[in-house]
Amino acid sequence: MKFLVITDIHGNIENLDKLEPQFKEADAVLFAGDFCECFKTETSKPVLQSLVKKHDEIYAVLGNCDEPDFIEELEDAGINAERTLNYTEGLAIIGSGGGSKFTGKTPNEREEDDLIADFEILEQPEFENDFSNVILISHNPPKDTVCDAVNSELHAGSAKFRQLIENKKPLAVITGHIHEGVGTDKIGETVIMNSGSLGEKGTYGWLEVEKKNGSWTVSRAEIKSL
Repeated sequence: MKFLVITDIHGNIENLDKLEPQFKEADAVLFAGDFCECFKTETSKPVLQSLVKKHDEIYAVLGNCDEPDFIEELEDAGINAERTLNYTEGLAIIGSGGGSKFTGKTPNEREEDDLIADFEILEQPEFENDFSNVILISHNPPKDTVCDAVNSELHAGSAKFRQLIENKKPLAVITGHIHEGVGTDKIGETVIMNSGSLGEKGTYGWLEVEKKNGSWTVSRAEIKSL
């Protein structure tokens, strides 16, 4: 299955429009939050309206710059992945929106425990302690990978999210928020991807997964530029 991975559009519909060929090739789209330009929350809805026209299967969460109640717009559009269990082709997709508390200036900063609580659905008995078909989308990245590196000395991700990944061992984690942390990494066998800010850097991700001998694997995880 082929996924177009995007995050941090920040109101830049022009860059979103440049991805028309990728939208057509992808089986589904994973969006890790920040519809709006920072401190201009009125730019969220135009981005959402543009995004939903581009593909029939989109899984999205909010970013720290998005108003918390904008989640209702995602629900109405049928693309909300926060605190929900979504299935596609046997893959389970679950999301967490917003960023951890930092400056207190952006509208959707949350306590670390609240961010992790969005994944409580993983405790449902249907998983039977096997999370190898699970893709997590989180605007806030896990700690200590290339994907949360602000610079060579500062990693701004969540330690508790990293611990959850180490314990559950999902197939992949899609994240954003840290614009400097563009890249792919691994925590154990879990692939971590921060495709970088589409709006500011013009970068996006391409993720391909396949099922072989009854097990899901990541066959391709790449960062690309417009």
